[in-house]
Amino acid sequence: MKILVTGGCGFIGANFILYWHRMYHDDIIINVDLLTYAGNSENLSELNGVKNYEFVHADICDKQKMLNITNDVDVIVHFAAESHVDRSIHDPEPFIKANVIGTLSLLEAARKNKVKRFHHVSTDEVYGALPLNSPEKFTEKTAYAPRSPYAASKAASDHLVSAYFHTFKLPVTISNSSNNFGSFQFPEKIIPLFITNLLEEKKIPVYGDGLYVRDWIYVEDHCRAIDVVLQKGIIGETYLIGANNEVPNIVLAKKILSILGKDVSFIQYVQDRPGHDRRYAIDSRKIKKLGWKPCFSFDEALKLTTRWYSENPLWWKRLKH
Repeated sequence: MKILVTGGCGFIGANFILYWHRMYHDDIIINVDLLTYAGNSENLSELNGVKNYEFVHADICDKQKMLNITNDVDVIVHFAAESHVDRSIHDPEPFIKANVIGTLSLLEAARKNKVKRFHHVSTDEVYGALPLNSPEKFTEKTAYAPRSPYAASKAASDHLVSAYFHTFKLPVTISNSSNNFGSFQFPEKIIPLFITNLLEEKKIPVYGDGLYVRDWIYVEDHCRAIDVVLQKGIIGETYLIGANNEVPNIVLAKKILSILGKDVSFIQYVQDRPGHDRRYAIDSRKIKKLGWKPCFSFDEALKLTTRWYSENPLWWKRLKH
């Protein structure tokens, strides 16, 4: 099988490619990445010289190039996206270009080349926010209510993918996951930011009152979930992927402090960001019916992630400084 992965030099994309190569050693993997600030070819250095892995430096918005690349591809797994909420507040335009126009370009290429499967990787942020201290969780039937330019761009791309299924019968699936963490995550994101700041003896910034809740999933569990959707998912359906790890930011900060042997004096409360969603939580019962469940506990995965950043300072120091 030939599988095309977009954004494969980014955090989740790189982990997915490494997972796929490990699990399906004979498959041909094509990685398309523009190598923006968050894309790092070093993430896949262990595949250097592997005959059935190919890297293509390209922009997914380039319609002709995407048409050529997808000519004999069986499956597309679409990760490529601008994904940092703070950056989308500062400058929304790159998010519309990459996440909406880029997805449209890929969908057109997949339609014209009759690709057998198009899987679109999205986020729980398209559903908006949930109240604190509530049993409510996002499900596949939750109405879309994006509250940041990033979330709005991902919501638009989700709708485009769904439209190509209904209008053109393109064989698509969509997954919306909770917050990912693990190795190779760009250090602007909260978990690697906290870890690397502490490794540098710097304070860690906590927004507002620190009570914002996110539902966390270890990236390897997310990769396995996408695999399950590709193998067993129903064409045209959406699957929510979460590991039932709802953690307030202040609790997350204290867990990382504990792992690294630091005290709470390293916490620095900072001004809240505009439109900050209070809580995300995912109901994963639908994908669990396909036989998937997370393998890693939150605390176990957080220790593994902290160890990875501790052991790879050359990787993240170049990105932070």
